[in-house]
Amino acid sequence: MLQAVVNAFKIPDLRRKILFTLAMLVIFRFIASIPVPGVDRDELRDYVLNNQLLGMLNAFSGSGLAYFSIAALGVYPYITASIIMQLMTPIIPRLTELSNEGQGGRNKINQYTHWLTVPLALLQGYGQATLFSQTSGPNGPLLRNFGLFDGDTFLNTLAILLSMTAGTMVLVWIGELITENGIGNGISVIIFGGIVASLPGSIGQLLTGGSTGQNTMGTIFFLLIGLITIVGIVLVNEGQRRIPVHHAKRVRSGRVYGGNTTHIPLKVNSAGMIPLIFAVSIMVFPGLIAQFLATSNRDWVQNFAGDLSRWLSPNTIQYQVIYFLMVVGFTYFYTMVIFQQQKIPENLQRQGAFIPGVRPGRNTALYLQGVLTRITLIGALFLGIVAILPYIASTLTGVQTLLLSATSLLIVVGVAIDTMRQLEAQLMMRNYEGFIR
Repeated sequence: MLQAVVNAFKIPDLRRKILFTLAMLVIFRFIASIPVPGVDRDELRDYVLNNQLLGMLNAFSGSGLAYFSIAALGVYPYITASIIMQLMTPIIPRLTELSNEGQGGRNKINQYTHWLTVPLALLQGYGQATLFSQTSGPNGPLLRNFGLFDGDTFLNTLAILLSMTAGTMVLVWIGELITENGIGNGISVIIFGGIVASLPGSIGQLLTGGSTGQNTMGTIFFLLIGLITIVGIVLVNEGQRRIPVHHAKRVRSGRVYGGNTTHIPLKVNSAGMIPLIFAVSIMVFPGLIAQFLATSNRDWVQNFAGDLSRWLSPNTIQYQVIYFLMVVGFTYFYTMVIFQQQKIPENLQRQGAFIPGVRPGRNTALYLQGVLTRITLIGALFLGIVAILPYIASTLTGVQTLLLSATSLLIVVGVAIDTMRQLEAQLMMRNYEGFIR
């Protein structure tokens, strides 16, 4: 592997891609350290780190939420907008037509996604800022001089919301630059960078016992779960079902083409870590809404917020069940979306290829969908079980540090594998030996 890395840096354009990606991650870390005005950073940091829900969001924003930086929202408003657009595409005829128009249509849908990201970022930023402005510490509110409908604080509030929205859009722009000019999927790499940035603190808390009073056995159990999770992610991501495809012989200009046999690799987990990101993005909203409503002056609203917060707390069984079902559902959903976009049956028929024993066209599509549905069950259940495995382990051992590590580990390992595959492909095209032997 070390020799492969050396070979990668010997290639000028590949070296440029790697250095560009690293430079964009450094810029992301600088942006994540720029705070919005009027924040008591020390008290806000303690409040966020002692709150499970906000601690999860803080990890994905690269500790941006703990200091309430302009990157506190991360790229999650964009991910939420992407989920909404993907759900609306089969329903709205105009979006369906655009999705069938090739790259131009997809670019238009991506443009709509960017537009939708702006109001979502403003809304999410306003909710978080309102929560912090109404939460008091020893020295007063965590966020001072905030009030959108107050004449004295309107400009300061507007500056905060615009700064946070601009931070999100800059991160989305950086992610797209990485996708175009770097290595890996840019948005995933940004999330990867945020999680990795928070790992040193989490590891230090784990090794020192943190505030949970965990013992040595709990730490060892944590490491074992991490190792098992990594091995499982690699095995499931590498697993695939190969569908044989036969290409018919064709004679052109006196030459015979085709007649060979290839295969279609249907992956056990075609969705990668995207279902985890989707599920986490959806699951954090009820908690944020509950914390926002808890500051209301009406008793029944406060009671409703308290019940909602307790019922959907990350350390409850119902939260884990919903989380599991959402991961499984999003895995199937995203897998089928990818399958429809690839248009494999149409491409096979256009190339004069067919699956032995299956008629071309609709029968081929139904056959491939059936196979994909069966093998995706393994990947979906695996992702769901791994997502809630830390909760099960924490219930048995009492180590609360495990509540975040599975989702983080899935994303980190998934992004690392995807990035490594892109480097592998680049090296193989240049006749170098890659990472995978």
